[in-house]
Order: sequence, then C-alpha cells, then structure tokens
Amino acid sequence: MSTTIHPAAFIDEGAKLGAGVEVGPGAVIGPHVTIGDGTQVGSHALITGWTKVGKGCRLHHGAVLGSPPQDLKYTGEVSYLEVGDHTEVREYVTANLATDPGATTHIGSHCLLMAYAHVAHNCVVGDHVILANAVQMAGYVTVEDWAIVGGGTVIHQFVRIGRHAMIGGGSRIPQDVAPFIKLAGSPPRLAGINAVGLERRGLSAATCKALEGAYKILFREGLTVGDAVARMRAAFPEVPEVEILARFAETSARGLSR
Repeated sequence: MSTTIHPAAFIDEGAKLGAGVEVGPGAVIGPHVTIGDGTQVGSHALITGWTKVGKGCRLHHGAVLGSPPQDLKYTGEVSYLEVGDHTEVREYVTANLATDPGATTHIGSHCLLMAYAHVAHNCVVGDHVILANAVQMAGYVTVEDWAIVGGGTVIHQFVRIGRHAMIGGGSRIPQDVAPFIKLAGSPPRLAGINAVGLERRGLSAATCKALEGAYKILFREGLTVGDAVARMRAAFPEVPEVEILARFAETSARGLSR
C-alpha cells in the first residue's frame, strides 16, 4: 500500500506515517505524531502533540487530536493521546493530551466519535464506544467498552460510565453510570436494563434476566450499596455480569446515578 499525501497538506519531518495512509488537503500533522497503516486523515484535520493513531482509522474534516489540555495545571510537559484501531472520528471532534507528565488520554478501537464531541484530558474511552454529536466530557472521565452516549450529553469530571450502558441524548451526568443499564435526563433517571443492546451483543436471556434481578436489588429495594451488593452476589453467584455490576457499584467514588 502506498501512502498518499495531498500537496496542500503539511507533515512535519518527524511524523511517522504507516503504509497506505491518506492525508487530505490542508491537514497538519506534527513532529511527534504516529499514524498507523491505512488510516485516512481528512481535509484540514490537525494531528499534533505526542499522539498515536492506530490502523484503519478515519479522521474527518476539521478533527483536532492531541491539542494541549484545557487545564491551567498543564505547563507543557510531555503527555500523550492514543487512539486505537478502526476508530472513526467525525468532523470537528477534539481530543486533548493528558495533563500529567507521562500520562495518556486514551480512545479505544472500533469507536465512533460523532461531530463536535470532546474528549478531555486524561479520559479513558474503551472499545466499541459510541459518542454521539456534541458529547462533552470533562477531564478524567472513563467510558467502558460498548457504552453509548447520546448527543449533547455533558459528563462531569471523574465520572465512570459502565460497559454496555446507554445514555439518552441531552443528559447531564454528574455521577457514575452503572454497567448494562439505560438512563437519560437532567438530572438523569434510570430506565432499566439495556435489554435490546445486550441481546444484540449476544448476552443470553438467562444473563439478561439475572441482570434485571440484580438491577432491582441495587436500585429498587432501598438498600445501602453494601447490602445490595451482598444480596446480588448471594442471589446470582454464577453470573459474571452480575459480579461486574456489583464490583462497579462498590467501587464507585462519586456514587451511582439513580
């Protein structure tokens, strides 16, 4: 595969481009950037900072990856942004370097970041995540694998969003969102287990039923988190997904969205 670079693009001599990379007109790629094989960089995209982009990604017009964090504590030390393989970054998405020296902002593989989404410093986005248009993440947010965040949602710093969770558009998320559930609103309100999404991803009917039971114990019986977790484990001892939910609940620092 040959690399194709538009004559109106600017690529620093220090940048490392893999085989089959395509770079559109007006794109700018900085000296510390590494781009994997087969990735497409759209017109007027900016890839800067100490940024590594994986294989087979599509970076659309005007995307900005690796710009300095919007954090007054940042004083220019070396920090990183990493993007996995086969991730699509739509128009005008912004993703910042980490604040802390040597730290990394991470976006996983097979993700879709829709137009105008923002991934702030020190965020960790897992694999197969969808961030819809204009999702705005503060610093140190974690979004686990297969989560979907609806358009226009704002997420408070240090919040965790569990795997397979689905958040409706226009939500305000100040606390952790448990795995496998649906919620939406400002303030957000729970809407049960993400049953359709879990079925599409191959979870069995028995597993979904166990998660529904665990959901009721955790969110509907008025128990403390500690008591709910103990009851969940006793009721569903052989279901790994219930253990994931229990572990997430008992390690939540910001508390669970309810």
